[in-house]
Amino acid sequence: MIQTLSLFGGIAADDKAWKRLGIDTKKIDYVEIQQNRVRAYNALNPFKFRPQDIHGWNLKPDILVHGSPCQDNSRANRQRLGDTKGSRSQLLNETVRIIREMGEWRPKIVVWENVKGVLDRNVISVFNSYLHDMGKLGYTNSFDVLDAREFGVPHARERVFCISVLGDDVFDFCKLKRKPMRPISEFLEYGYHCVVPDQYLITIPSMLNKIAEINPVKPTDTYKRRLDEIIDYCYTITERQDRCPNAGYIKCAQGYRYLTELEVCRLLGYEDSDYKKLLKEFPSKPGKRNSVIYALFGNSIVVDVLVAIFELIISGNYAKGLFDEKEQQLRFVV
Repeated sequence: MIQTLSLFGGIAADDKAWKRLGIDTKKIDYVEIQQNRVRAYNALNPFKFRPQDIHGWNLKPDILVHGSPCQDNSRANRQRLGDTKGSRSQLLNETVRIIREMGEWRPKIVVWENVKGVLDRNVISVFNSYLHDMGKLGYTNSFDVLDAREFGVPHARERVFCISVLGDDVFDFCKLKRKPMRPISEFLEYGYHCVVPDQYLITIPSMLNKIAEINPVKPTDTYKRRLDEIIDYCYTITERQDRCPNAGYIKCAQGYRYLTELEVCRLLGYEDSDYKKLLKEFPSKPGKRNSVIYALFGNSIVVDVLVAIFELIISGNYAKGLFDEKEQQLRFVV
């Protein structure tokens, strides 16, 4: 049985991925300090974990999955505090400390996920430090930017995934099973141009002005100032819909609307039953969008991407040699 550990666990997309694969795992612990996320995790799983801080923590899993807070790495954050002392992104170092304090025994594989912005030059020092420290602990690191659209989900969500393997094996991202993107109509609760409940309508003037049909795009406009129409896929789902940038808008019978909570659930790779469990734990107010549920799913990893990663890991055929036959040269390993 595979022993797993989730640090900065959120609603534990990794557990959902293991279940979808039908793999029997043992959750030795789940570490998350945000109370609502812990309540949501317990609602989705047969556990009763309590909020706990990552500091001072130690156990021995086979596979460790962590996604340290991304806000200070995000391009949507004007301050970009990723490499600043005391930023939330520095918590990435706590995972390294935990592994180091395990002594001779270490997890066989460590999976880390974060926003694409972590590779930007003004914050990448945090990531470089992590790669260096993991290498000193005996891990071979490999990372890539994966888009959920490559794994069947119509959700333009690009995230950095770093797979650290204990020993000399290099995780080969090229071996991941890609899937054709499914039609977004399969994920929508309300189709295009349908009548929707009033709470999903975009009525805030500042948001309406970011729609090109209402306020034509100017040459000086930047990405953050515009809302994109959802046609074949949605854009990155965040904690909130009523701010820009967001997942985009859909044309409905009454005008323009946000994605619903159930649609967001589906576009992160969860099932309708998961949404119902969270709705029971965090009931919606009549005529209001459920901000808690939006935030819980918006902070998650897309389950389908983790399914592809875990499926390759358990196949045992995830490694690539250091010599590239095609290029006739040594591969770059970090």
